[in-house]
Amino acid sequence: MTEGPRAMGLRPEAGGSLSRREGFGHAVGLWRRDRSSGTVCAFAYVDKNGEGHLPINDESHVRNAMARWNQTEFESASAKESARRKIVAAAKRHGIEIAEDDKIRSGGSGLRAATTKRGPRGGRKVVRPKRKTSPRQRTAAKRNIKRAQTARHRSSR
Repeated sequence: MTEGPRAMGLRPEAGGSLSRREGFGHAVGLWRRDRSSGTVCAFAYVDKNGEGHLPINDESHVRNAMARWNQTEFESASAKESARRKIVAAAKRHGIEIAEDDKIRSGGSGLRAATTKRGPRGGRKVVRPKRKTSPRQRTAAKRNIKRAQTARHRSSR
């Protein structure tokens, strides 16, 4: 008895094939049952050519992705960090504990600069106290208020 996709009653969608090499696991060649049940193979990283790397669809794949993450070449630092976060989330979902000294547990340096030309990101943390007004400034302010009130009073007559 053969054990294959056809033996299990599966048929490829239009444009797909039953060959593992041609379209198995890709969007074109997904099996109807897989597409409807959502059990498609998930990848932590998909390169610009659409090729998936580091599958994270079950526990053994997640363990393998954890081991191979630092050996994989990524297109950018943000792609590497995104893949790391996906692997850590998948490990948590499958109940895999990550050692504290494991590189995948802690993200590298932050991808965004802590400060910009306009100052620290997120605003200034220390609130500067207001400068005290001098007695001369206070009397000038009172005088200006009184002048504005009298001018308003004159214009309303």
